[in-house]
Amino acid sequence: MTRRLLLTYLSLATFVLLCLEIPLGIVYSRAERERIVNSAVDEAESVAAFAALSLSAGRKGELDKRVVHCAERIGGQVVVLDADGDLLATSHPLSDPEKRELPSRTEVAAALDGTATSDVRTSTMGGVQYLSVAAPVVAPGGPQAAGDERARGAVRITLPTEMVADRVGRVWLLLGFTGCSALTAVAALAFAFARWAGRPIRQLEEATHQLADGGQATPVAVTSGPPEIRSLAAAFNRTAARLEHLLASQRAFAGEASHQLKTPLAALRLRLENLEPDTAQGARGSLAAAVTETDRLSRMVEGLLAMARLEDSAASPGPVDVGEICAERHRTWAPLFERHDVSLVLFAGSMGQVLALPGAVEQILDNLLSNALRASPPGSTVSMELRLSAPARRHPLHHLHHLRESRASWVDLHVTDEGPGMSPEQRSRAFDRFWRAPGAPKGGTGLGLSLVQRLAHASGGEVTLHAAATGGLDAVVRLPSAQSHEPLAGKPGPRRREAPALPA
Repeated sequence: MTRRLLLTYLSLATFVLLCLEIPLGIVYSRAERERIVNSAVDEAESVAAFAALSLSAGRKGELDKRVVHCAERIGGQVVVLDADGDLLATSHPLSDPEKRELPSRTEVAAALDGTATSDVRTSTMGGVQYLSVAAPVVAPGGPQAAGDERARGAVRITLPTEMVADRVGRVWLLLGFTGCSALTAVAALAFAFARWAGRPIRQLEEATHQLADGGQATPVAVTSGPPEIRSLAAAFNRTAARLEHLLASQRAFAGEASHQLKTPLAALRLRLENLEPDTAQGARGSLAAAVTETDRLSRMVEGLLAMARLEDSAASPGPVDVGEICAERHRTWAPLFERHDVSLVLFAGSMGQVLALPGAVEQILDNLLSNALRASPPGSTVSMELRLSAPARRHPLHHLHHLRESRASWVDLHVTDEGPGMSPEQRSRAFDRFWRAPGAPKGGTGLGLSLVQRLAHASGGEVTLHAAATGGLDAVVRLPSAQSHEPLAGKPGPRRREAPALPA
């Protein structure tokens, strides 16, 4: 905002200065040219009057001195001719062709004819552009002043146009310096005003980022800035307070309710198990189903508690070795897969480290492998594979928007099964809490994929579901590579906490 305000003020000031200084510069330039021309005309008339007196008194030597002195003073050339066009005096030596050419020049011919007005023309002599001024030499008190006879001579003064250009250039430089000084002053004042006007906006931005990062939003002052900003700050404070209260209430309810349910569920399962010896053989199936549902409810409560802890945590992603974690989880889950006659295959090379919450990759794999095992028929295969991926999407969490994508900056973790799979509509709803696909195997809680998505997002990545080539489901977890996001890995952040554990 500060830059935009500053640019706006400077643009307006520049436009106003241009509208003022360009016409002013043109007027000054014309006035300067006219002043130089009038000065040359005055000098020519003065030398003409002195030449008339000198010729009348027969003092030609004084005329030569006056001509040289005048030329030195004005920085040009002075030439005095008699009535026949012959050279009487000159401030600079002239060649024979120049002497013969002088009488034929328009301004000199007009002066020799006795024209009372001076003629100003520009000409080129020796490759230099000159401004020429000529005046007739009239005898004192003679009839030539009225134009009755030819003049007794002519005076021609030439000034190089560089002199005119230099003076005009100095005028433009002065105007340019004045304009730059004015723009500098306007920029300083505009920057101070823009900083003052933008300070409440920056405070709102910082508070918004604080709130978006899960922290407690600091109330924004509502006593500074324009009225609109003060009103916005007051509305933000009310919204932030209400949102913080709602989130705290939601987390407290989920955490407390889940925690309070654990004890009665454990007691209920113990009582059901104690009933088994006293239960008739025909009713034991129902008792086993009740115990199974109790276990399922316990897992659901544990999942809710884990999600509540995740939402309440302020963990920061850090580098973890995803290949090593995949190998460790493969060793842990492989015996269980063998007991269900399902093969668990691992394709994981050296992919380096990824950025993730501590413990998040383990929890993601546990949930995906548990879902894949329930969906896989006997004799099928579940594969775990790591792949490097080029950057394609922005991070879903805007508190990680500062990650800079470069090289192959993502690592994709694929967990693929050969089960019944899901339709596109089912895959679009698979991450909703408590949602289970129609005909899904028993034992699920509907929270596993939701927790996987939250862990992936909190780690700066994402998770998607695709139809596998084998007909099952391909769950893809994309995590940022630590080598391509070193600024984030090295950036100090909040104290790290382990990702909440979810029972398998």
